[in-house]
Amino acid sequence: MPSNEQKAQLLIAEAEKKLGPRGFFGSLFGGSSRVEDAVECYQRAANLFKMAKNWVSAGSAFCEAATLHLRSGARHEAATNYVDAANCYKKSNINEAVTCYLKAIELYTDMGRFSIAAKHHQNIAEVYETESIDIDKAVQHYEQAADYFRGEESNSSANKCYLKVAQYAAQLENYAKAIQIYQEVATNSLESSLLKYSAKDYFFRAALCQLCIDHLNAQHALDRYLQQYPAFQDSREYKFIKALIEQIEEQNVDGFTEAVKDYDNISRLDPWYTTLLLRVKKQLNGDPNLC
Repeated sequence: MPSNEQKAQLLIAEAEKKLGPRGFFGSLFGGSSRVEDAVECYQRAANLFKMAKNWVSAGSAFCEAATLHLRSGARHEAATNYVDAANCYKKSNINEAVTCYLKAIELYTDMGRFSIAAKHHQNIAEVYETESIDIDKAVQHYEQAADYFRGEESNSSANKCYLKVAQYAAQLENYAKAIQIYQEVATNSLESSLLKYSAKDYFFRAALCQLCIDHLNAQHALDRYLQQYPAFQDSREYKFIKALIEQIEEQNVDGFTEAVKDYDNISRLDPWYTTLLLRVKKQLNGDPNLC
C-alpha cells in the first residue's frame, strides 16, 4: 500500500499532466476545468504531505495551488493557499513562511481585507519573535498589524500589538516610545467600562519606564496619571512606584531592594519588570544585583 508521501507525489504528477507541457496557459485552451482539477490535485497532495510531516513539500504544493488560483483571477483562494503554505513552512523554513505570508498580505490588502492582513502581520511578528529571534522585524510587523487593526476599529487587537511594541521598546531602552504607547493604551482603556480597571497596569508600566529615565520624571508622571485616573492612587502599583521614588531620593539601596522584595512577595514580578528594576538600581549605585 503506497504511503501518504507516495500518494502525494502521484497527485503532483497528475496535476502536471492536467496542465500539459505548455503549463497553465496551455491548459486554458483545454477548458478551465483542467486548471481546477490541477488545483485540487495540488491541494490534496499538500494535505497528504502534511500527514507525512513533509512540511517543505506541503508548502510547495500549496504554493503551486496558490499560483494557479492567482493566474485565474481567484485572489481570495490564492491568498488562502499562501497562508496554508506559510503555516507549513513555519515548521521547516522560516524565510519561506514569511514570504508566503507577505504574498497573502499583499492580496488581502488589495482586496481591502485589512483585518485579515493585520492578523498575518501579527503571525509574521510572532515568527520573528519566537523562531528567528529578530526583535526589530517583530516590532515592525506588530506595528503594521496594530495600524491595520486600528484602521478597522479593532481596537482591542490593535492594543495587544501596540503593547508588544511597547514591551520591546522598553527592553531596547527606547523608553519614550514605550511610555507613549502605554499612556495611550491606558487613556483608551479608561474610556471603556470593561477595560478601565486595566489602566492601572499600563500606567504602572509607563511610570516604571519613566523611572528608568529619572525619578523626577516618574513623580511628575504619577501626578498626571492621578488626574486621569484618581483610583490609581489606591493601587498597589502606585504605592510601589512611590516607595521606589522615595528610596531613590534618599539614595537608600537597601530600602530600594526591600521595596522590590515586598512587592514581589505579593505580585510576582516577571522578567520584563525585573530587567527595568535592575537598570534603575544600577543607576542608584552601580550594583547589578537586584535581590
